[in-house]
Amino acid sequence: MANSRFSAVEQAFQREPAMASPPAPETSSYYGCNVFNRDIMRKYLSSETRRIVYESIERGATLNNAVAEHVAAGMKRWAMDMGATHYTHWFQPLTGGTAEKHDSFAEPHKHGTSLEEFSGSRLCQQEPDASSFPSGGLRNTFEARGYTAWDPSSPAFIMGDCLCIPTVFISYTGEALDYKTPLMRSVSAAKKAASDILKYFDMGDAEVCSYLGWEQEYFLVDSALYAQRPDLILSDRTLIGHDSARNQQLEDHYFGSIPPRVLEFMKELEFEGYKLGIPLKTRHNEVAPNQFEIAPVFEDMNLAVDHNLLLMSLMRSVAERHKFKALFHEKPFKGINGSGKHCNWSLGTVDGIGLLSPGKTDEENLRFLAFMANVLKAVYDNNGLLKASIASPSNAHRLGANEAPPAIVSVFLGMQVTAAFEELLGTKDMVKIKGKKGFSVGIHQIPELLIDNTDRNRTSPFAFTGNRFEFRAVGASANCALPMTVLNTAVAHQLKQFKKAVDKRIASGSPAMKAVLDETREIYRSCKDICFDGNGYSEEWKKEAERRGLDVETSVPVMFEHFTAPATIEMYKETGVLSEVELRARNEVAWEHYSKKINIESRVLSDLAYNHIIPVAIGFQNVLLDNVLKCKALFTDAEFKKYSLQEVQQIKEIAEHIDKIRVMADEMDKMCDEFSELEAREMAIEYHDKLVPCIDEMRAHVDRLEMIVDDQMWPLPKYRELLFIR
Repeated sequence: MANSRFSAVEQAFQREPAMASPPAPETSSYYGCNVFNRDIMRKYLSSETRRIVYESIERGATLNNAVAEHVAAGMKRWAMDMGATHYTHWFQPLTGGTAEKHDSFAEPHKHGTSLEEFSGSRLCQQEPDASSFPSGGLRNTFEARGYTAWDPSSPAFIMGDCLCIPTVFISYTGEALDYKTPLMRSVSAAKKAASDILKYFDMGDAEVCSYLGWEQEYFLVDSALYAQRPDLILSDRTLIGHDSARNQQLEDHYFGSIPPRVLEFMKELEFEGYKLGIPLKTRHNEVAPNQFEIAPVFEDMNLAVDHNLLLMSLMRSVAERHKFKALFHEKPFKGINGSGKHCNWSLGTVDGIGLLSPGKTDEENLRFLAFMANVLKAVYDNNGLLKASIASPSNAHRLGANEAPPAIVSVFLGMQVTAAFEELLGTKDMVKIKGKKGFSVGIHQIPELLIDNTDRNRTSPFAFTGNRFEFRAVGASANCALPMTVLNTAVAHQLKQFKKAVDKRIASGSPAMKAVLDETREIYRSCKDICFDGNGYSEEWKKEAERRGLDVETSVPVMFEHFTAPATIEMYKETGVLSEVELRARNEVAWEHYSKKINIESRVLSDLAYNHIIPVAIGFQNVLLDNVLKCKALFTDAEFKKYSLQEVQQIKEIAEHIDKIRVMADEMDKMCDEFSELEAREMAIEYHDKLVPCIDEMRAHVDRLEMIVDDQMWPLPKYRELLFIR
């Protein structure tokens, strides 16, 4: 057992440095080459077909069957020219990942031959087995039919030998069984609601988009060491492991020089990502050792979500080629930073006007304040729902620890924007918003710096950063479609309420701009308690947040209840994003997922205890016993008491830890069996309240044994080995 561990460690630490890659060609020469984009369409589709497809992408026009046939024919020719032999509808079931079923272009033909075929009907619609995916009770196991339908706004792409077609996924009875369908509905709702507000500013023809720029954090672990950790393999995190003497306390990893092996991985990842049209921009070391980040430029939200899921899949396969495992769990290692997926959200027009950016005129600044106030109100009214959207068994380990935002949703605005709103409360006139100001560092060679109108607050879960909001609480493993759907829906609903109130003021004789200004003032007054610029980690803030009426719940299963609150159901119904039936089904899925994850962790920890930890601890205990017996035979009684006291105490301590571990492992297994009979909600709550504390307590005993048992005997790679890439 020990030998296998140390051979893996030696193999990992003695890898030869990766050879430097040859100079890469210009990105523009291959960017998007594996995507059925507009450049490709010009080669494979007629001008009339392209025009109709563009209208579908830009304006949501429906494609008729004849056009679909032309697109399918062109798409097949392109895919086969690229070496593809199969096609699949690529969709996002409620598992949180993606799914695909590959079908061959080859169709049997007469006289023992075959032809490559791909029709418009196969492009537009397929039928995967809906009973095999989470549905929250929408479908019985014997009711298998479900449909995937092509999303033309997200371009098809090639992965390996397969043409992948992004699609939505719905049940036989019409309910959404995926994350893409409600996301696209929420984008449409936000677009319509924001466009209606812009009419007050003589921008009635402006087309609004929801934009997203995600920042994906992740860990890399050497694959040889990963293979020696059953907990990482089965539960995605280390369920045991004592702190390394050195981790992130020197603050030398963040933005540090990228290790050569990691850099080679990053270069190949970017190369593959660019071929798929993913606009990757930034790569760097993160705070924790072995932690890194990759981020693209902003995109249309629907496409950005698809690109994030696609990149996560790419990262796993590219990491394998570089002898790494990519970890997306929010807290794979205890005691150091976890991983988030910071979602930078904004609203803007397709011609580049940011609705969350201060302007140069009073009217532009009023537009900015109006949209900002409505976002604040949406977050204030739905702070518990937004927290539920990012809640998960894995993210619960991250929130509120090691620079992650707390499990209380508040908004950071910064001094200048807050000052503008506060000034608005004390006047009937429009206020001035200060722009960027200059700042000299006192060195002649360095030009004056331009200081932004907000600072950054790392403890804020929802922070304004100058022209967008950064939802920092989203977890690294999450499909960011869920929190973005909630945010879009909440903002769309609030903008509709705002329009009703402004129209009422106008009907009472108020000029339009004054009506907008007065209503903006009152909205901010009603929701200013959501704003907090201080330290989100402090105990004082937790008490203050509760006093302000913000949601301070820490139980993940209880957080999920916000999805079926009457106000939530009404909001989703009014915006057309999800029905009550769909919301309740998703709650069932969330509770079931929580229980299954904790069940797996407890079973894995129990197995580790009996198969790895206890035998090794007993083995070391026997070594100590043998030594004690030999000392007793050699020394006088006085000498024995003097020289062997520590060994005797260690033998007793090992026995105590082993006893505790056995009792708790048996108790956890018993609870897992008992809880399996409960309903989804009650089961999840029992797992949270009873099993999670057991997992933490049992870990403490195992981690203590790790510090007692001979290092040569310990069966698993330790943190000091896992956390530093060589």
